[in-house]
Amino acid sequence: MRVVLPDRPGSLGAVATAMGTVGADINAVEIVEKYEGYAIDDFMLEMPVGAAPDSLITACASVEGVEVVWLSHYPEAWGLQSDVDVLNSMTEQPDDAETILTREAPAVFRVTWAMLIDRVSGKVLAQTDLAPDLDEAGVIALGPLDDVRDGELADGWLTGWGEAVIAVAPFRSNASIVLARRGGPEFLKSELARLRHLTALVV
Repeated sequence: MRVVLPDRPGSLGAVATAMGTVGADINAVEIVEKYEGYAIDDFMLEMPVGAAPDSLITACASVEGVEVVWLSHYPEAWGLQSDVDVLNSMTEQPDDAETILTREAPAVFRVTWAMLIDRVSGKVLAQTDLAPDLDEAGVIALGPLDDVRDGELADGWLTGWGEAVIAVAPFRSNASIVLARRGGPEFLKSELARLRHLTALVV
């Protein structure tokens, strides 16, 4: 769960207490970004069986100045440790590094799907299970693939697919990786920096 909260003493504790009232168990907290007066934190939680996600959102929103940006299901591997794990795999198998990062992107970046595309031919080289099958027009709809950037795909960008936010980063080869979150949240500067760093390490 991604939360915006006031950057002042006691805010994190108040949010944790609110989560506890609905039985949420906090496994980890990651400060994604900090600004003047507020911070954006990601929480990895375990919820009781049968607990309604709405109850968690309501509990957190009851804390003054707190806003829940996003709530979704994700695998246990996440955050800094997932970056280290995928980097180790890429180092051990350098010939497959681009495919490895693509395959592991849903856990590393908490995205819905990821895709590896040849910028020259427009061919999809690899994709995760939930990614759409793209033809040439679908690849073009993603926009430029030659620079690190984020962007939005409007509802219906592909027949049967809703709106999504994407992040793009080129490798040193002719390939680029595309990450997508269906419905958001938008990619933060820190996430784009992580993506830029990991793609730059692939020789």
